[in-house]
Amino acid sequence: MSNHRLQEDMAVMLNGLRDQMQGIAEVQRKRSLLTATVTACEKRIEVTVNADGLLIETKFADDILDLEMDEIALNITAAVQSAAADVARQAAELAKPLRAQRDALPSLATIVDGAPDLGGLIPVAPETPKVPPSSPEWPENRDREDDSAPRSIVADRDS
Repeated sequence: MSNHRLQEDMAVMLNGLRDQMQGIAEVQRKRSLLTATVTACEKRIEVTVNADGLLIETKFADDILDLEMDEIALNITAAVQSAAADVARQAAELAKPLRAQRDALPSLATIVDGAPDLGGLIPVAPETPKVPPSSPEWPENRDREDDSAPRSIVADRDS
């Protein structure tokens, strides 16, 4: 490969990288403003989460106390999880054009013979549990040989 061709390929790659960084910044800005709202129990419960899936607002209808506390708790948990999944879907939609743009860029290996595929070095994060740490479905509890209850690592903030 000629030096001139290598310079052209590197220029294309660097321009693509610059565009990708600008696109990432814009997607991050838009993502930070995402929210999702879900209702449950015949609209007696309404929850809203932010872009990180954190609960930012909870509203109850006037007749919420017609429900049992366990029913309220279970429905809040399910609604928050549903809203978090929705906001994650919205974020993935925002990132689709960036992924397409990234996939169109030449890989380092096509420019430099023998260069590694850097994308293959990025570790994949495990799925985040959607159950409480006390659940038998909590990842660290699945393989537990004893029946001892897991200890919570969250401090009691009321004390």
